[in-house]
This record gives sequence, C-alpha cells and structure tokens, in this order.
Amino acid sequence: MANMLLQVGVLIVQSLSDFLSIVLLLRFHMQVCRVSFKSQIGAFVLQLTNWLVMPLRRFIPGVFGLDLASLVATYLLQVIVLAILASLRPGLDGLGPQGMALWILSHGVLTVLRLAVYLLIGLLILQAVLSWVNPYSPLSRPIGQMTEPILRPVQRVVPPIANIDLSPLVVILLAQIVLLFL
Repeated sequence: MANMLLQVGVLIVQSLSDFLSIVLLLRFHMQVCRVSFKSQIGAFVLQLTNWLVMPLRRFIPGVFGLDLASLVATYLLQVIVLAILASLRPGLDGLGPQGMALWILSHGVLTVLRLAVYLLIGLLILQAVLSWVNPYSPLSRPIGQMTEPILRPVQRVVPPIANIDLSPLVVILLAQIVLLFL
C-alpha cells in the first residue's frame, strides 16, 4: 500500500512539473516567435509562469532577445524533480554522489529537450485540428506564428497535395524520430 501511494505521489509530482515545464517552454517559444502575449494563450502563460520567471530575470538576463530565465526555470524544475526521483530509486545508489549529480544534470537537459519536442508536436496537432474545425479561432493566429518557422522549410520540399498541407505530418514524423534519440 505504501508503495502504491509513493507511485501516486511520484505521478502527481511528475505531471505537475512537466505541465509547468511545458508552459515555461511555451513562454520561451512565444518570445522567440514574437507572438503577442495579449492573446488568451499569452495571458494564460504569463499568469502561470510570472511567479517563477520574474525573480529569475534579476539574475539571468536575456541574450539576443531570448528569455533565458524561462529556460533556466524549466531546467531547474526538472533537475529538482529528477533529484527527488533519484533519491527514491534504490538502483541509482551505486553511482556515488558525483555520478548521481552528473546523471541528474544530464537527464535534466534530455528531459527539457524531450518536453520541447512534445510541445512542438502538440502545437502542430492543435494547429491541424483548428485549421479543420475553426480556422478563425483566437488561438489559430498565435499557434500559426509558433509553427510557421518550423513548417516553412518543409513546405518548400513537400508541396500540398489537392490543397492539403502534409508538412505538419512530416514534421511530426521527424519529431518522433528525434524523440527516439532522446
């Protein structure tokens, strides 16, 4: 019973940290793509992440217009969760303290990269669904702004077939391949 409660606790902690990490990555991606935060999705992202990003900005300045505080917050959140999970796994004790720290730090980077790929896949799926169901939705424009820089190079290579754009499928397939390596 105690093991089951531990698993439930781990699931809750991982789910909450992954959700917050994806929103932090979305904030970073929105700034890179120059998406306005005055939209519904922008207001949601800011309200959910300002408490963590704004204090970090005092110590971590932006570089070339990139909000590094969002990325650092994502990474630190994942490192903290990985440290908690590593302390609960008995199999990792053999690494020693330095090996454990290296494992946590490297897996933190991999986890952030994996979550960024999942975010991309989610944005592409959402864009495809919105383009079929409600292309004039208030979410269509910001999501289109975030996916266009990634889709544009693929659209040059993969032309539309009967006015159906297959580039999101190609990018999702490529993202799935990237996930295999992460």
